[in-house]
Amino acid sequence: MRKEELQFEYPEDLVATEPRRPSRVMWASPSPREISLDDLVEKFERGDLLVINETHVLKRRVFAGEREILFLREVSPRVWEVLFPSRDVKIGQSLELPEGRQMKLLEKGRPQRVEIDADLDAGYFERQGEVPLPPYIQKARGARHAQAQDDSWYQIFWARQAGSLAAPTASLHFTPAHFERLRSRGVRIEPVTLHVGLGTFLPVTADDLRDHVMHFEDVEIPSATWAAVLEVRLAGGRVWALGTTVARTLESATAGKLLPGSAGLAFKGSTDLFITPGFQWRVVDRLLTNFHQPESTLLALVASFAGLSKVRAAYQWAIENRFRLFSYGDLSVWSK
Repeated sequence: MRKEELQFEYPEDLVATEPRRPSRVMWASPSPREISLDDLVEKFERGDLLVINETHVLKRRVFAGEREILFLREVSPRVWEVLFPSRDVKIGQSLELPEGRQMKLLEKGRPQRVEIDADLDAGYFERQGEVPLPPYIQKARGARHAQAQDDSWYQIFWARQAGSLAAPTASLHFTPAHFERLRSRGVRIEPVTLHVGLGTFLPVTADDLRDHVMHFEDVEIPSATWAAVLEVRLAGGRVWALGTTVARTLESATAGKLLPGSAGLAFKGSTDLFITPGFQWRVVDRLLTNFHQPESTLLALVASFAGLSKVRAAYQWAIENRFRLFSYGDLSVWSK
């Protein structure tokens, strides 16, 4: 598959800069049409399973003057992998962070590696960090800093496992009331964890998708969740994945990407699974997800699940009908 096949045009004013509740829903099969969130709940049947991602977004975006730095992970004491614009920064050069901390560039790349002159703990990021909103939201707002409301807007209500660098945004559409209604209909809801990182949000850079390098992201599947998947499949029910992160997590288990877990976990590890057209789906029957950016690995995943021509046609329909796009935008639902 070529990167250019994942390209499409859209009006900039369709980029959502804040959530709108209730959101609109595009039901994509067999042809796109709009339904309500209440209608969507009615699409679930007794015995179905909805799998959710319970990752919690970290406040890891820090400003050093006008330069934004996304702190990805600490690889050794005071040595971090980060992302920031470093073209004009030399190896060995230091930048000043808030509270007088010094950050020295050790290695360039994607990500870069830096050394901090003092420990950066959770309290530091709580004081100085912001939720890492996607750059297209900043651009559409005309503002680089997050708003106070983003701390709640960009976090799911059931988030329990801290570690994500972006929100699993399909989850932002749902409230506790939706989950109560689903359970009352006999739908099971079970969690997994995928901490969103570079594997999810870096765009495709290679012209041929086979040459794109996916970064690893940490994953856990509880034993109860995997048991529910097997039981629902055996009974003829459907597995609904709430978001591309859930889809990648579940399919990583059957693709041999994860190790057996322990202490209540069926699988634990990290995945670099890149799902593109031609992938053999073994677990997920329905995919709920936001609209994704052109030339993204997420759009490639949706194209793999539903078919590239179908996805392109549905996206064109959604744009013509003024659906709001991307992280704070509207929801789409796909069947294989």
